[in-house]
Amino acid sequence: MIGVYIHIPFCVKKCNYCDFLSFPCQEELRGRYVDALVREIKNFNHNDMEVATVFFGGGTPSILSCDEIEKIMAALGEHLHLSNDAEITMECNPGTVNRNKLNRIRELGINRLSIGLQSCRDSELKLLGRIHDYEDFLECFWMARDVGFDNINVDIMSALPGQSVESYLDTLTNVVNIKPEHVSAYSLIIEENTPFYSIYGNDTSVESGNIAGSVGENSDNDNSQCPERNPKLNNYPSLPGEDDERRMYYLTEKVLGENGYHRYEISNYARDGYECRHNTTYWTGGEYVGFGLGASSYINNVRFRNEEDINKYISHIREKGVCERAEEIKLTEMDNIEEFMITGLRLMRGISKREFKSRFGKSIEYYYGEVLTSLINEGLIEEEGDGIRLTKYGIDVSNYVLGFFLFDKDYIK
Repeated sequence: MIGVYIHIPFCVKKCNYCDFLSFPCQEELRGRYVDALVREIKNFNHNDMEVATVFFGGGTPSILSCDEIEKIMAALGEHLHLSNDAEITMECNPGTVNRNKLNRIRELGINRLSIGLQSCRDSELKLLGRIHDYEDFLECFWMARDVGFDNINVDIMSALPGQSVESYLDTLTNVVNIKPEHVSAYSLIIEENTPFYSIYGNDTSVESGNIAGSVGENSDNDNSQCPERNPKLNNYPSLPGEDDERRMYYLTEKVLGENGYHRYEISNYARDGYECRHNTTYWTGGEYVGFGLGASSYINNVRFRNEEDINKYISHIREKGVCERAEEIKLTEMDNIEEFMITGLRLMRGISKREFKSRFGKSIEYYYGEVLTSLINEGLIEEEGDGIRLTKYGIDVSNYVLGFFLFDKDYIK
């Protein structure tokens, strides 16, 4: 069983925080790209592998026309072995679909939508550079419900410029009131090569699911001295301070938990039975193949990534039928052990000691005995039966904890 990722790099307008491989484009280029993408799918030489999940990401996949989506879905159905109950997700932004398009998308076999909301406050959406307002989101959500989508994720963000604890609580409350099946909740990270970076600088102290950054390092900084907390341009609001960001972080689990969403991964919450199967493939070390510009794959212990220049991507497929790889890495056993720990511990259920030994031939203590003892004593991880997982405190500082499972640490055996 494998997962399939389809990268659609096009968007109406790039958001101020976005560092993904995406950009606006004309229809002519989009058409040539879709033709190349379809050919790449047709020439994939592992079509005997059953496909359990498909994920259309971007960019904004819902920007494609129905005919373009149909071409891609037809190629997937004809040239890959899709399981009968395959989870097929498409990311969707309000303002890029109408009722007829949503109905057609569903008829073509897409059975899960991931709708980008980010915030219920129009002022916050405007600062993010989103093309929609809250009413547009609601219209999109209820249209999706009306045409029959019964598995919908909503993306939200905290620690936004000018955001208060109260405005974030308003977003959480509004989201749970419409009852999506899944909620992804991320903290804003200021990335290089984005408009926000030129305004706010690089905030390395807080990352998604990591409210305090590296414990013991800059934990009591004076925010007035941090450039990332004070915008360089006076007409932009400041980012929330660390205390407010911490409150937002805890509110997420509290409000979602009280309304029937269990936290199954650091940044993801779902009603029972609606966990994202595609992303779980990544977190549990499953194999996946990526089609499209810059898409990554992991098959037969090899990780590789497609060409990131769109013109080269299209020309390579036209000339050779396949995309040239921008990067290819044969993973070592140490690489696989690191990834097993680091991705597995992102899940609330953690990792299995028996599975570790089955995969790698030695006990987890052989590699990480001293580290595990130290982290347990610090209250950052806990053991229960066969399982090892992050504690609540460990989740709060997950990036710090997960760093201890990299083999470049002197004290790891």
